[in-house]
Amino acid sequence: MNEQPALVVCMGVSGCGKTTIARAIAESCGLKFFEADDFHSEGNRAHMAAGNPLTDEMRRPWIQTLCEALNREKANDPGCVLACSALRREHRDRFRQLDYRTLFLFLDGDRDLIAGWMQVRSDHFMPTSLLDSQFEALEPPEDEPDVRTVQLSSDWDKSTDEAIKLSRKFITG
Repeated sequence: MNEQPALVVCMGVSGCGKTTIARAIAESCGLKFFEADDFHSEGNRAHMAAGNPLTDEMRRPWIQTLCEALNREKANDPGCVLACSALRREHRDRFRQLDYRTLFLFLDGDRDLIAGWMQVRSDHFMPTSLLDSQFEALEPPEDEPDVRTVQLSSDWDKSTDEAIKLSRKFITG
């Protein structure tokens, strides 16, 4: 394994399965798991729960807090797996500035498929009504060499297995 710690970021719009896939990767690869939603301010959570999308100005301190937490973790672990929307290139670039070998897994799926998944979850502050704003805010990670796309489908196990395979290959490099 490379001596520089690895960071795998499962990214994409809300409801695409970032948390589930990131946890599976962390467990499979023996890495620490971080859930970006845990780092939102109460104000951000309330804003989204009320059906309002975050602005870039509201996202910046959240990304900064995540970067600080990942920096603290660097000395303690061989790597981390982060579930984070990372919708903007600006966000991904902030993670790239950390002293990690970084892989982004873009969990890309059809809007209707993801909306269906969101409608059946009951334990999240993000309402389905904000899904369109997530797609609008998304800057697709085109021409970013450290991004691999995992195409989501109703075959959940296939998507998860692909993400784990890509992560293992990256980590063992």
